[in-house]
Parts: sequence; C-alpha cells; structure tokens
Amino acid sequence: MSATADLLVEPGRLAAELDHADPPTLLDVRWRLTGPPGRDDYTAGHLPGAVFVDLDTELCGRPGAAGRHPLPDPAALQAALRAAGVRAGHPVVVYDGGDGMSAARAWWTLRWAGHRQVRVLHGGFPAWTAAGLPVDTSAPTPVPGDVTVAPGALPVLDAGAAARLAAAEPGVLIDVRAAPRYRGEHEPVDPVAGHVPGAVNLPAPEYVTQGRFPGAEALRERFAAAGVDADAPVGAYCGSGVTAAQAVLALHLAGRPDAALYVGSWSEWVADPDRPVATGGTSGR
Repeated sequence: MSATADLLVEPGRLAAELDHADPPTLLDVRWRLTGPPGRDDYTAGHLPGAVFVDLDTELCGRPGAAGRHPLPDPAALQAALRAAGVRAGHPVVVYDGGDGMSAARAWWTLRWAGHRQVRVLHGGFPAWTAAGLPVDTSAPTPVPGDVTVAPGALPVLDAGAAARLAAAEPGVLIDVRAAPRYRGEHEPVDPVAGHVPGAVNLPAPEYVTQGRFPGAEALRERFAAAGVDADAPVGAYCGSGVTAAQAVLALHLAGRPDAALYVGSWSEWVADPDRPVATGGTSGR
C-alpha cells in the first residue's frame, strides 16, 4: 500500500469499504475556530454511521498556559474514543468540513495515541457530497470500543524543543500561519504578534488547497524550498496546533514520518512573556 493510501482515502473508495461487513469506524470532527459548532453540521447531515467527536473538548485538553489546543489527558481521550466505537487494530476514517485541518489534527491525535490505522477522507464532507454519496441525519449508537491509548507514537515538541529546532543547523521549524501573522503585522487571535526566532514561514495554502494535497513529489519540492531536506530534523507549528497537524500530515505524505508537531504552538509560546518574539522575515530560507 502506498503512503498516500495509508493516510488518505477518496470518497469512492471509502463508500466501497463502508459496504463491507466490518467497515471502518467513521469519526466526524467538523470544527470551526469561530462560528457555529461542528455538531450543528453533523446534525444537519453526515456520512452514514459516522459518530461526532468534538475537537475542542474530546480530542484536546483544556486551553491554558499549554495553548488553546493542548494534548488531551490520555485517560479522557481513551474514554472518548471508546465511546465513539474506536476498536484496537480496527481502521478509522476521520473527516471534517473540507479544509482538512480538524481532520488532520484528529488523525495526528489518534496516531500519537498509538492507533496507526487512521486515514483522512480527502476533501472531507464536501468531497463526499460532490460525489453524490448518501448522507444521513440519524445519530448511531456505536458499540463501545476497546482502543487503548498509548501516548507518544508521534514526535512532539514542547516550547524548549521548538526553540532548539528553530535555532539548529541543520533543522527547520515551520510556521504555517499566514505571512502577516508570521511577520508580526497582524495577529487576530493571540495577544502577541510575531514568530518563534529562527522559524521559517510556509503558509498552509502553499501545500494544501481546500483540504486536498498535491502528489508526494510536489510536496517534497515545496518543503525543500522552505529548507526541509531528507535528513534535517523538521517540525511545525501554527496558532494552536491544528493547522500545523495538517502540515505534519503533508510531511508524512512527502516521506517525512519523523516530522514533529509543536502542539502548544504560538498560543503556548506567547503565554510566557520571557520567551523571545521575532518579527519581519520572509517565507522559506
């Protein structure tokens, strides 16, 4: 199986898998940074058999000094996943409203928790409906799962490790926020504008378009232009570790499964006034 097939699934392929006697577990993780909650979208219509899982309250910890979307408590995550029907060794497919960000964070969280068989529906719910595939409004009652959360299966950066990676040669810490936020010209969410000193900017739209990824070679070329080579350590951050999880997924698709996520991201970095803040700069290296 190719790396892409191991990480992404197209709507037609997923529809065929759902016709099997023991189909993948479907998790609807639609989410918005602002605006109506994702559960409203789920109630209005979702993939048949999908269970809604809330990014803010079930896949992440409580916001605070560790950021707006910190790592979840392993026991709480295990309880949430079991309630959603996630079973040990059984495939899971996650999907969102189409931008691919919350689905990527869900993918990352399950992989970090030790559940390897998880894929993202490429293009999310809009791709499913565009293919003319069925939508349901009834909420299933899943059979409780037996997944065991074993944290640490994917690499994580804390603030200190992120700072060291940004300063390392070789080594690249990618800031995937929009360029004005990286340069410190505009910060709509967090109290301080700027970036981690030494980080390079590669805004998410440069490697993913409406939740869909280009081929592996195109991804490798784009990351290489930002300074990522085959051997140098690489990590990613954003505002709170959601968009950056999508960057980690893109790096996996590009052949870098060792890519680390700075989960706390900028929202954690600026929670400590003693941490340095850089402004200005340009994209890439």
